[in-house]
Amino acid sequence: MTVISTRTFEVDKTQLTKTRVTRQDVDQDLGPDQLLLKVDKFALTANNISYALTGDSLGYWRFFPAKDNWGRIPAMGFAEVIASNCRGIETGERVWGFLPMASHVKITAGKITPFGFTDVSPHRAELAPVYASFERVKANPFYREENEDYEMLLRGLFTTSWLVDDFMFDHQYFSAGQYLITSASSKTSIALAFAVRERGELPALGITSMANRAFVESLGCYDQVISYDEITSLDATKASILVDMAGSGKILKQIHQHFNNQLRYSCRIGATHHNALFTGGDLPGAKPTFFFAPSQIQKRSQDWGREQLMTSLGQALMRYLAFAQSVLGIAYSRGEDEIDSVYQDILSGRANADVGHIISMWQQ
Repeated sequence: MTVISTRTFEVDKTQLTKTRVTRQDVDQDLGPDQLLLKVDKFALTANNISYALTGDSLGYWRFFPAKDNWGRIPAMGFAEVIASNCRGIETGERVWGFLPMASHVKITAGKITPFGFTDVSPHRAELAPVYASFERVKANPFYREENEDYEMLLRGLFTTSWLVDDFMFDHQYFSAGQYLITSASSKTSIALAFAVRERGELPALGITSMANRAFVESLGCYDQVISYDEITSLDATKASILVDMAGSGKILKQIHQHFNNQLRYSCRIGATHHNALFTGGDLPGAKPTFFFAPSQIQKRSQDWGREQLMTSLGQALMRYLAFAQSVLGIAYSRGEDEIDSVYQDILSGRANADVGHIISMWQQ
């Protein structure tokens, strides 16, 4: 029996600033249909913090279960199959999907196609299939090796943002005339503003901190950019859609009270202001509603067929990646000693908005 030593980054689910790296010996003798993946690299963004904050309510802690009160935050990344007991999946194959922030992960493969497969491990049985899917890189016509880092950073959140805009379009924008997008400097917000501008039907108004205002304006994605202390200066008679990436109870309440019934839809996605989260309660205007991307994916798969959906998404992503490479830099961190520093910066909001972080648990 060959044994390998794995390393996994974990956070305390009750105190997200508390972290550790656990080590575990895993044997390479696999059960039926099992694969052992070596996690090459993954992206760490504010989106991952949102996964942690909604880990219980939306099931993210169940992706890769840990012991006691510890949790493993899923991340988008690339991995290599280093051991396989699954017919049709060979060692050496490169895959893309949700991975733990770790050196390795063992999964059970099912629903295998030429394009990918799904982790059918029992703990993932009730989770949305899209989150359990792994893509076979060699089968993706839009894959480019030179785009890997930007794809890890942006593909998942761009997909969410593209689906938000598609959802709003599908509902005729709830008769609204503009988007209001909080935490406008976040990568998910930028992706949404890009998708909105590409469609060209509604203006996008970005709301951000004074510290990030110049950066957000420089992107050219938003039709207007204001700071949080300027919310009450907006025209409250204009029917609006709010897409809230900040999650701040104070900001959400202020926008709802200012626009009142002219706020036609209130879409909650992120939680960049996680220290002051909205905890519920009645607000004027539309009821704040979490956006669940898999539901819109399922609808459009039925409307258009999965191939057409993936083609439309892939083409839009390629255009977005080309744009992102002109405005977003990459910072690389290697080894288990560096991951906590990057995580704490993103958790606290200290991370620079114009930098994306790529992490590997491997020194080389």
